[in-house]
Amino acid sequence: MAKPKVYVTRMLPPPALDILREYCEVEVNPREEPPSKSELISRLKDKHALLCLLTDKIDAEVMDAASDLRVISTYSVGYDHIDVEESTKRGIYVTNTPGVLTDAVADFTWALILTIARRVAEADSYVRGRRWKIAWSPTLFLGYSVYGRTLGIIGLGRIGIAVAERARGFNMRIIYYDVQRPPSDVERRLNAEYKPLEELLRESDFVTLHVPLTRETYHLIGERELRLMKKTAFLINTSRGSVVDTHALAKALKDGWIAGVALDVFEKEPIEEDNPLLKLPNVVLTPHIASATVEARSKMAEIAALNIISVLKGEKPQYLVNSNVLNVKPLEKVRMI
Repeated sequence: MAKPKVYVTRMLPPPALDILREYCEVEVNPREEPPSKSELISRLKDKHALLCLLTDKIDAEVMDAASDLRVISTYSVGYDHIDVEESTKRGIYVTNTPGVLTDAVADFTWALILTIARRVAEADSYVRGRRWKIAWSPTLFLGYSVYGRTLGIIGLGRIGIAVAERARGFNMRIIYYDVQRPPSDVERRLNAEYKPLEELLRESDFVTLHVPLTRETYHLIGERELRLMKKTAFLINTSRGSVVDTHALAKALKDGWIAGVALDVFEKEPIEEDNPLLKLPNVVLTPHIASATVEARSKMAEIAALNIISVLKGEKPQYLVNSNVLNVKPLEKVRMI
């Protein structure tokens, strides 16, 4: 029996490719850049599985080119770059990699909170730019305290909970908003209090976003929401760029509605050269690296590969996004290994 064919849109940390090669013929895009849409369409024509990244838009046109595609495994938690509804209609299994990057993203969220509150990035540039001329000054780079303040968490899922756990070490008051409230024992353990979104925005000193990108969360934070925040408050986003309206955010920062923002994600990635946020001092910007630890990225790659192997073996994968696909095309009909 011929081996299933897999296309991988980028080089991945080990052991992902070794796992795939044990069972499949594997073609990998060797470049750092993602494949263009036309290249993706060309490469998928004879493939049975796709391992993609969040930078790869997988829509109906791409699926049309892959007549025997059985599984799309994304090397990410989010899957807004995949038309899941279309995949399900066609009997294509969609999988993701939740859980393994929780601690990495939560740690990085805290790195951003401390960096923006204490003006670490500004101070680093100041020293490197040879502008430090006076040994010590009472007013040099005055920032804001974090300890004992109020942290507002929008989205109390795996990552939101992990961020809250870390906040306890800073003796913070923890409030949260989520459309799906967790069990009461989670609230008790975290000492976290539910608040409607408007109240959370009014009361928080730090607002951190941990929601998926959906129709409901697109521009969840816009001009109206930013005007509700304290002038001394900070916004942190490690979820998806389009959860925040960039133009409204730039206006909020210029006009002093909020004190600052730290972003790891953007509406367009890489960030555009004319993005107004690049010119503002009260901003910390990082290139979508919240999950970028050796441990997290390697485990993500391993799970993404194992998800593909499970489907091609006719087994339910560990992380299946579209469970309804089981009714459209049962696992025994996609089995190839």
